[in-house]
Amino acid sequence: MNSKNFLAAGIAGGITYFFLGWLCYGMLFADILRAHTGSATGVDRGEDMLLWSIALGNLASGFLLSYIFSRLAHIQTAVAGAKTGLWIGLLLAAGVNFTMYGTSNLFTLNGLFIDVLIYAGMSAFAGAVVAWVVGMAKS
Repeated sequence: MNSKNFLAAGIAGGITYFFLGWLCYGMLFADILRAHTGSATGVDRGEDMLLWSIALGNLASGFLLSYIFSRLAHIQTAVAGAKTGLWIGLLLAAGVNFTMYGTSNLFTLNGLFIDVLIYAGMSAFAGAVVAWVVGMAKS
C-alpha cells in the first residue's frame, strides 16, 4: 500500500472515530456515563473541551488501524476490519481504563466496563471503514 492510500484509510478511520465519539459519548451514552463517574471532581472540561485535541486523538486511532491493517495484517474487507477493530479497541480500552481505574477516581468499575464496550464498538465500525478503504486501494 502506498502512502496516499495509508493516509486516506487513516483519515477515514479518524473521521469515523470522531463522529462515533460524538454520537456515543456526547449523545447516546452521555447520561449513563455521567451516572458512573467516580469521586474525582473538576476533571470534565464540559463546554470547554478542546476539539482540536479530540480530533488529533481520533486521527491517531484511525492511523493505528490503518497501519495495522495495511502494513502488518493485510486486512482488506469490512467484515475482517470490524472483527479486528473490535479486538484492538477492546484490548486498548481495557488496558487504559483498568490502569486509570487503579490510579484515579475518574469513574466507577461499572463505568469502566461501559466505556470499554463503547470504545470496542466504535473500533469495530472504524475498523470496517479503514479496511474497506484499504481494500479499495488494493483492487
